[in-house]
Amino acid sequence: MAKKEETVSMIDTFKEFKETKNIDRTTLVSVLEESFRNVLVKIFGSDENFDVIVNPDKGDFEIYRNRMVVADGEVADENKQISLTDAQKIEPDYEVGEEVSERVDFTKFGRRAILNLRQTLASKILELEHDSLYNKYKDRVGQIVSGEVYQMWKREVLVVDDENNELILPKAEQIPSDQYHKGETIRAVIHQVTNENNNPKIILSRTSPLFLQRLLEAEVPEINDGLISVKKIARMPGERAKIAVESYDERIDPVGACVGVKGSRVHGIVRELCNENIDVINYTTNTKLFIQRALSPAKVSSINIDEENHKAEVFLKPEEVSLAIGRGGLNIKLASMLTEYTIDVFREVSESEADEDIYLDEFADEIDQWIIDSIKGIGLDTAKAVINAPREMLIEKADLEEETVDHVLEVLKAEFE
Repeated sequence: MAKKEETVSMIDTFKEFKETKNIDRTTLVSVLEESFRNVLVKIFGSDENFDVIVNPDKGDFEIYRNRMVVADGEVADENKQISLTDAQKIEPDYEVGEEVSERVDFTKFGRRAILNLRQTLASKILELEHDSLYNKYKDRVGQIVSGEVYQMWKREVLVVDDENNELILPKAEQIPSDQYHKGETIRAVIHQVTNENNNPKIILSRTSPLFLQRLLEAEVPEINDGLISVKKIARMPGERAKIAVESYDERIDPVGACVGVKGSRVHGIVRELCNENIDVINYTTNTKLFIQRALSPAKVSSINIDEENHKAEVFLKPEEVSLAIGRGGLNIKLASMLTEYTIDVFREVSESEADEDIYLDEFADEIDQWIIDSIKGIGLDTAKAVINAPREMLIEKADLEEETVDHVLEVLKAEFE
């Protein structure tokens, strides 16, 4: 009974190997042979005099032990030598000095040997599969991959590719409004490939600017043809994105080509990105003009640039300020990300209004001094400068509570009413 179980165990071992993915036959044969030899070394102390023949396609194997025939009583190494009497039991015409090749029944080595072999093979299978997975993806960072949602957890989603390899989409790389269902196909960009301790991890991303760029490249033939270049991308995933593009052919309008007729080329991308609004602008090396375009749809009146500190003061007509800032400050945040400049927005004031201005320190009896100092710390010294600055900027940059800012604005505005 035990021998039958052991034989079944050996068949199962080979069955596992036959189903092993992505491993070429030569490597498979080599690993199988190496595993058998490891067990032979443990049993006999050496595998030098063994021939191991494996056939993973059929799921079988043969092992032969080669021993030299010596005279009776002169056997010094039972593994490599056989007495004349024992040799003639195998074939009567054997003589001293000849080599005996005898097939070995591996199951006779016992349950421990077979268990040892299975553990060795399982370890090798895992190692080969890890190598195969890493080699498949290590040079594909930045490419889009499609996969099937296999399992969802709180902190990540497990995705499998067409060869059943496991890919990970972490929560931080998911668009906030993404909703996943087991079995559905999703697309993402290969964000990172690691192989720490021969344990490969393929990390995907749907929030990376590169994901948006790859989707755009697939929709706009002029980008693939090298006629249009995507210079910069800024994203607030699932909400809004700004893309700067440049044409290398003066006959091609890069913005029009990317958007398509009635938005036909970006429509599919917007849907893929959970209705993320996409603004496409013309790239330019002129910093002032680039910032001006980045703040679209707002119309900028004038800009002061501090190139050393990468800061820009932008002045607009009062009715344009809310457009420049955008809902929840989204427009100005994306413009800053795209241009890599810290952008401060100010309302334009006429000279007559400026002449009537009052220094903040004059309001010390109505506004706490620490609040005045906080506002002065961001470069606003006068009442008009504070009134003309966006409320959101005062809250964020001066690090003040909303109620505090509203109180300050109320006091200052009352002075000019």
